[in-house]
Parts: sequence; C-alpha cells; structure tokens
Amino acid sequence: MKMRYFNLAVLIAAIAVVAMAGFRGHHFRKPPFEIFPDMNYQAKVKDQQASDFFADGVASRPPIPGTVAEEMPAVIDYWASGKFDGSHWGDGIPVHPSLNGERPLEISDADMARGRERYSINCAVCHGAAGDGKGITSQYGINATSYQSDRLRAMSDGEIFNTITNGKGQMLGYGYNITIDDRWRIIMYIRALQHSQNATLQDASPEEQSDLNKAKKPATTIIKYLDKKTIVGWYEGDLSNQF
Repeated sequence: MKMRYFNLAVLIAAIAVVAMAGFRGHHFRKPPFEIFPDMNYQAKVKDQQASDFFADGVASRPPIPGTVAEEMPAVIDYWASGKFDGSHWGDGIPVHPSLNGERPLEISDADMARGRERYSINCAVCHGAAGDGKGITSQYGINATSYQSDRLRAMSDGEIFNTITNGKGQMLGYGYNITIDDRWRIIMYIRALQHSQNATLQDASPEEQSDLNKAKKPATTIIKYLDKKTIVGWYEGDLSNQF
C-alpha cells in the first residue's frame, strides 16, 4: 500500500515538473501560463524601446544639458586631451598629486609597473610585448603599428595619448575603457619599451657600465698556427697576451 502511494507521488511530481518546465522554448498560439516568470516582466524601460511615460514616447533619454560624466574632466587641458591650448600636441607626462583620493600620477616605479600592466592587458595583443607590432593578432593578418619605428619614436606624447583615447585606422579608441591617468602610464611604458630597444652603453649608470664591462667575455677565436713548419695544434682563447 505504501509503495503504491509512493509511486503515485512520484508520478504526480513528474507531471508537475513537465507541466512547468518541460515546454520551455516551445511556440504556442496562446500565451503560456507562467508559474515562474523569471523576472521577464518588469516595470522598466529597455534600450531603443518606446515608453508611454514620456511625452515624446522615447524611452532612451538624452543627458540633461550641462551633464558631465564622472570620468570626464571639467577642463579639457593637456592632461585630458594631449594638446596645449587645444591646438598643438604636447610632450611630457602631466604629473599631479593625489586627486579625490586617487593615486597621484608620478614618474615612479609604481606608475611604470601600472603602465606595463595596462599595456599588457589592452595593447600587447596587437602591438606586441616589445612594442614591435608583432602581437598575436599579427598571426591572423592584423598588423599593428610598431612603436619601434622612427615615426612613432618621434611622435609626441600628446598625439599618442589622443590615439589611445580616440583610436586611429583599424584601432578603436580606449577612452571609455582606460582612465586618463592610466593612458599616461601606458605612454610612460611605451617610451621605456622604445628606449630598451635602442639603448647604448652610455645610457647606463657608471655602476651598471662597470658591471657590463666585467661581464664581457674575452675576444675568442680559433687559429691553426705553425712553429718551425710544424703543425702544433689548435688554440682557443684570449690572444692578447699570446703574441
């Protein structure tokens, strides 16, 4: 008797599950009876949809005149645009102290590390880890500009900032994805990449130059020499003290 009730309960439960969930995704001529609507119907407006709430019937509303986005600076200066007087590109990193509790923008190891991190996330996929334009996208026919080219080395910091912000050619702008300070930190790291591929011994500190000179290996060659018309053998090593 107990087994019969158990089987009946299982059957009723199965029918209930099929009735509630088994026909999801099917098309019916009449609206289905929904026990769990899953928040399909909410008192909200959706993008590009009409709305009876507003007089013009448009749900997507334009910004109120004078509205400024949180990230948008109140003054469009060199820091925010890369231009001086709004007319010509500038050079240099616009360092500043901490603003509104945010970290300051400085020429420092911490800012350089942040620039490297942001570059690796947003730029290296196309421009390459060394800034040579040989990112992974180059394997699929998308060729990015090399930061090691003479044109990019000579380009002003302000113009690079503008390119990061608004994009150029195939590159889309990152103004909405990367904060203003982080764009300048990326430029700091790009300049470091350019210098790393074109550095000379004179660019190193005296201590570093000394270490580099010590690390140099002696001039090495292999010769076959004769002594009294007899082949003595092979010699390999520093020849400066041998002859």
